[in-house]
Amino acid sequence: MNLYDLFVKPYENYTALQILLEASGAFFGTLSVYFSIKKNIWVYPTGIISTLIYVYILFNFGLLGDCLINVYYTIMSVYGWILWSKNSSDHIHVDVTWATKKEWFYAGILFILSLAFVTLIYYYKPYIDNAENADFGLYHLDWANWLDIFTTSIFLVGMWFMAKQRIENWVFWIIGDLICIPMMIFKGLGITSVQYLVFTIMAILGYLNWKKV
Repeated sequence: MNLYDLFVKPYENYTALQILLEASGAFFGTLSVYFSIKKNIWVYPTGIISTLIYVYILFNFGLLGDCLINVYYTIMSVYGWILWSKNSSDHIHVDVTWATKKEWFYAGILFILSLAFVTLIYYYKPYIDNAENADFGLYHLDWANWLDIFTTSIFLVGMWFMAKQRIENWVFWIIGDLICIPMMIFKGLGITSVQYLVFTIMAILGYLNWKKV
């Protein structure tokens, strides 16, 4: 399969609105990561725009886990926005630190609960898609759906650590972004897959920048 088949051909069947929405979501998402690297509070308003766009896109593409994570992102962005505002002397930038053992314990619980919850959502997905002839189970999942469940839990923890201004958040973004690159190509979201490649590079830079501080 060549690059045309991977990144261009899927868009032949998309509407102009669908392409514009995905490109806009990718743009604001990239902008949000940039502000995060700079420890700038604008990470949240730009992130909220991106996540709301992707809630719509991912629901329509059947990636319920990533759809739910973007709903969570939106809620956590509001929480993080408030938290960063309180902890910022200039209302723009914040100080960052390493996570405590207690916070790692909470992160582990959050990861496990997320795995269980998103798996349950996928279990009932046949009912969500077709209520009249629903057959509950996980038989309908492909490898991208299973990865979606896993990455959802990774990103949940990463978002929580970021709201808490913890350096470790970047480790979770790096792992999740790398996994999402092939998953999005498989789902026909070429623009988004390129975005995750950019996110991976930016997350590495973000980790190095926060760690230096």
